[in-house]
Amino acid sequence: MSIDQFTFSPIPPEAEAIRAEVRAFLGDALAHYPPTRRAESWMGFDAQFSRRLGARGWIGMALPKRYGGADASPFTRYVVIEELLAAGAPVSAHWFADRQSGPQILHYGTDAQKEFHLPAICRGERFFCIGMSEPNSGSDLASIKTNARRAGDKWVVNGQKVWTTNAHRSHYMIALVRTGVESKRNEGLSQFIIDLSLPGITIRPIKDLTGATHFNEVFFDDLTLDADALIGVEGQGWAQVTAELAFERSGPERFLSSIALLHTLIAEIGSEPDAYQAREIGRLTARLITLRQMSLGVTAQLAAGRNPAWEASVVKELGTTFEQEL
Repeated sequence: MSIDQFTFSPIPPEAEAIRAEVRAFLGDALAHYPPTRRAESWMGFDAQFSRRLGARGWIGMALPKRYGGADASPFTRYVVIEELLAAGAPVSAHWFADRQSGPQILHYGTDAQKEFHLPAICRGERFFCIGMSEPNSGSDLASIKTNARRAGDKWVVNGQKVWTTNAHRSHYMIALVRTGVESKRNEGLSQFIIDLSLPGITIRPIKDLTGATHFNEVFFDDLTLDADALIGVEGQGWAQVTAELAFERSGPERFLSSIALLHTLIAEIGSEPDAYQAREIGRLTARLITLRQMSLGVTAQLAAGRNPAWEASVVKELGTTFEQEL
């Protein structure tokens, strides 16, 4: 089974044109990857592989050429991401910078922030993590307690983030913190670009049941930031972060990050499945195709300049359920 068998895709021909090149590159680069390594995929961290992708122009593709991007459409980027995940490529190092942080900086950042961060992201040389969740504030993002207070021309940050993927391997974090009085739960929030090498930051990896350490706790103890660490408008963090979540929740990683399991299952069963095996493979494949069409629908809205936050959250919910079952 391969991705291009789903012939009713709305992907434009000019975006589809890059698929063969990406697939050929991955066939060579991942020729000796066993299924166990392919199964890591978007949690597989390989900085050298990310730099190879950056050299080919396949990171930050939708960013402007002046910053090292390709001015590519969301659909062209979608094709590249889809092929990377379907092949089980290790994309974790650059993932959040490519998916969220780069577009966020492009949309809300100052000229100086764009010039400093975006070219390095496109080269696959600068890695970001996302500082949203906190203890007792997982899905209830509006209840975060981490705060930043003005101190002259500086900001002083105190608080804690948790479940922060790759914080121990990242250079920067875009963090949502409280900067104002909470008259309503989603007011008084702002986003900051935080250099994770600064004093006042402690990062503690969290081991999962397999012994892996993708997640982290991040503590801010009187962390001092310059005024230019603020991204966007003070107090508008809620609107900014909900727009960012549309990028996080709707991509093909929401249903392809475990695809190596399905590929391995089909390879193990072979070309003559029994009735039960054929039914289960068919059922999983039908759900996969449906999720792909939903995800592409969100991509079409992003390409049209809309903010499909609700639709993206549905893709994440159904995709997560599918992957748990898979």
